[in-house]
Amino acid sequence: MTAPTRSDIRRWRRYLAEERAEAAVYRELAERRHGEEREILHELAEAERRHAEHWETLLGPRIGLPLRPSLRSRALTWLAGRFGSVFVLALAQRAESRSAYATDADATAAMAADEQIHSEVVRSLAQRGRARISGTFRAAVFGMNDGLVSNLALVLGIGAAGTSRETILLTGLAGLLAGALSMGAGEYVSVRSQRELLAASTPSPETHDALADLDVDANELALVYRARGMPADEAARRAEERLAAAHRGAEPELHEAPDHEEIGSAWGAAISSFCFFASGALIPVLPYLLGLTGLTAVLTAAGLVGVALMVTGAIVGVLSGAPPLGRALRQLAIGWGASAATYGLGLLFGTTVS
Repeated sequence: MTAPTRSDIRRWRRYLAEERAEAAVYRELAERRHGEEREILHELAEAERRHAEHWETLLGPRIGLPLRPSLRSRALTWLAGRFGSVFVLALAQRAESRSAYATDADATAAMAADEQIHSEVVRSLAQRGRARISGTFRAAVFGMNDGLVSNLALVLGIGAAGTSRETILLTGLAGLLAGALSMGAGEYVSVRSQRELLAASTPSPETHDALADLDVDANELALVYRARGMPADEAARRAEERLAAAHRGAEPELHEAPDHEEIGSAWGAAISSFCFFASGALIPVLPYLLGLTGLTAVLTAAGLVGVALMVTGAIVGVLSGAPPLGRALRQLAIGWGASAATYGLGLLFGTTVS
């Protein structure tokens, strides 16, 4: 084996630092989990330790003092030690997916395969958290985005028409309250209605009590499975199994009723939507609350809302496993585009902002 170059040594030391940091992230996350999730995270940490040993072996006496991992890895370790939320898992998922081992000749094929599998394992762990928060999170993101865009458009539209600061301020605050109440009520009705519709389609548990009295020859239970889309022969076979279990005194299950966790609760969605809409709608009003007027207030409001839109877009990107910058710029373009349209209408039908 030829002697490693300085570039090789630097790269190996960097890999070693990153592997140690990833192992620390998984250990920190494991401390905030229990049961199977805790065991899985400890297994991931152990796998990262094995990868670190590979680079330690290659470095040998050239290992030197430990390098600091990248800023991204240090930030992820800090977040894992304090939060351990689905947000941290989503970041870890992205970190695993960026592994360079597949194209590095000094990394083994097993290590490259490990990193791909780790990405899927972390994705699955994050998915559990995404399912738990998806209903409320959807309402929060939608509420925040709607509050930012709708109130900025409202404030800029009437501001461009030449109205006074007091009128703009009153209109913005009225839009905040009216929009927040509307969003909260709408989310409550939407989620409650969706849950009621799904409940109407959930198999009744009372059906189990009738199984023991069914005619085995007629076997009408098969119709239940056929109605759910199962082929006739498979439905008949499944029905025979269920009936046999019922006659033995077992407690067969026609279908495990879903809990629809990903939908969230009606009250949770309503409160989340109300609070986040109000928070978002307050931002474009802030310059007028602080006494700014004219073009200065317009530019300040647009800038503040632009920052907020990019933050919410980046958060959505991270949690969905997508590039955060792309999502941030998409949110910014949509928000500013809608606001620019109303501002243009205000200029068209009113007077120019002084």
